[in-house]
Amino acid sequence: MFALVNPDPWRFQLHIEVWVLVVAVVASYVYAIRVIGPRVVPHGNVISRKQLWAFMVGALLLWIASDWPIHDISEEYLYSVHMFQHMLYSYFMPPLMLIATPLWLYDLIFAGARARKVVNFMTKPVVAGLLFNGVIMVTHIPQMVNRSVSNGPLHYSLHVLVVTSALLMWFPICGPDRSRHLGYGGKMIYLFLMSVVPTVPAAWLTFADGAVYKHYDIAVRVWGLSVTTDQQLAGAIMKTGGSIYLWTIVVVIFFRRFIGNFFTESNYAATDQGKQQ
Repeated sequence: MFALVNPDPWRFQLHIEVWVLVVAVVASYVYAIRVIGPRVVPHGNVISRKQLWAFMVGALLLWIASDWPIHDISEEYLYSVHMFQHMLYSYFMPPLMLIATPLWLYDLIFAGARARKVVNFMTKPVVAGLLFNGVIMVTHIPQMVNRSVSNGPLHYSLHVLVVTSALLMWFPICGPDRSRHLGYGGKMIYLFLMSVVPTVPAAWLTFADGAVYKHYDIAVRVWGLSVTTDQQLAGAIMKTGGSIYLWTIVVVIFFRRFIGNFFTESNYAATDQGKQQ
């Protein structure tokens, strides 16, 4: 049965709460690096150029994912866009925000011994990985999805949960505290495992018969996508997009660490042989 929706999916909708959130995030970061940073780091750079760029791109992705039109299309019309939105929230924006956070700011935020103890526990690879994948599974339960898209507080709470679990998951890879990072081999195994669990709901969406999420079984079809095609596209985005992204990082880590060392050692060997001759 079709739900009653606005026949114009591209109508502009102003989301004041999103603008308030983005402005608050940007203002807080600027205040931290302009006012607090010089006091904590009187000598040297408060942040690097890389951290600044990471924050700007991360804040831009936060705004794009949360505002019109992605927010409205994903909430009312297409589950594939909803999936793309969650990809931004879990795979792209969180690592950028972690890279953008200097160690002095992280130490200042979690200065208390109890707070640091909690963070250290929650960012353990096993704990963070289980939590992240648990959130993925829960947020794809049909009853949860159908309720959240029509319940504002629940919808935003799930988004907070997705982003928080993603920040914890990415911490062993690129968190501000390098002492909590995994080794190169550990990072590759960890990221590969993070790409495995999402294949379950992705396969379910791809091969399911009929509409999995009744909320999206509506008369208005954006871009002419049927509800079945929309579900299959969502599964492809989750499986292919997420896996390719994570596997690309694994390949980059492999080449930077192991292949780089191989060529370095080869150069050393060639240099030593030349000296002996």
